Amino acid sequence: MPSPRIGVVGATGAVGKVTLGLLAERGYDDVRAFASARSAGSRVELGGEALVVEEATPEALSAGDLDLCLFSIGTSGSRELVPHAVRGGAIVVDKSSAYRLADGVPLVVPEVNGARALEHAGIVANPNCCTIPLTCVLEPLEEAARLRRVRVATYQSASGAGVESMERLAGERPDEHDLRADWDFDGVEYEEEEKLRLETRKILELPELPISPTCVRVPVMVGHAEAVWVETEQPLSPDDARSLLESAPSVRVVDGFPSPGQAAQTEDVLVGRIRRDPTEENGLALFLACDNLVKGAALNAIQIAELLLSRAALAA
Repeated sequence: MPSPRIGVVGATGAVGKVTLGLLAERGYDDVRAFASARSAGSRVELGGEALVVEEATPEALSAGDLDLCLFSIGTSGSRELVPHAVRGGAIVVDKSSAYRLADGVPLVVPEVNGARALEHAGIVANPNCCTIPLTCVLEPLEEAARLRRVRVATYQSASGAGVESMERLAGERPDEHDLRADWDFDGVEYEEEEKLRLETRKILELPELPISPTCVRVPVMVGHAEAVWVETEQPLSPDDARSLLESAPSVRVVDGFPSPGQAAQTEDVLVGRIRRDPTEENGLALFLACDNLVKGAALNAIQIAELLLSRAALAA
């Protein structure tokens, strides 16, 4: 099978650059970089080679010369441009929230519900950067003991808000960094909290699962952390939970608190402090950390793409 023709849309952003690096590591060489008109003509790196950035226009993306498009340009941009890429014959893996909860669009974490990716009609959605590691951890617990309730507090790094947020943090002392959340607020809940709840339910296929999230930004450059409390239908000891998580794909159990620094530039979801929660019947508590640009975004999308490519190879 010939090398797939891949377009990275949003190639100059934080996630786009990580996407290019991971594609190069995996040996993909027929790659084009797209971004806004402001970035068109600049260069980005692909495995030591410079790619000239093309403007992401409807005409360019619908030309029919791309097999796969990896989008990381934000919700409004995806709503505008993704349909053009699909019309041109490309399969799109979109990292924005534009299509995550849309009927008929699979929302996929390959280790959790990878088979759903094969049900696409041109678009597969990549989940939120906190939903991905959370579902990697919850799925084996659900399989073993059935989830009754989940509470989660997320501590999300500046990189989750993009390059400008990272540059702002780099120029400030951490204790002076503005910790106000950058998500829409409806007076009760941040948009990020709603995403985390609804996306987790969709991926786990548990539409009524009670999930109570609290999301904040922290003055950390890269890496999201989450404190998680779960209550299960069946008893599950901390030792049994640890054993389950040690066997879970893309999960690495560590001693003590996993930190964003430990998780940075790794492909695993790090989990630690697995212990009983004495305030809940069948309650467990744990702490996780994940590189939000790698497994929390770019890598998960590439893993989805590779599922689709493997299916195409089998069909050829």
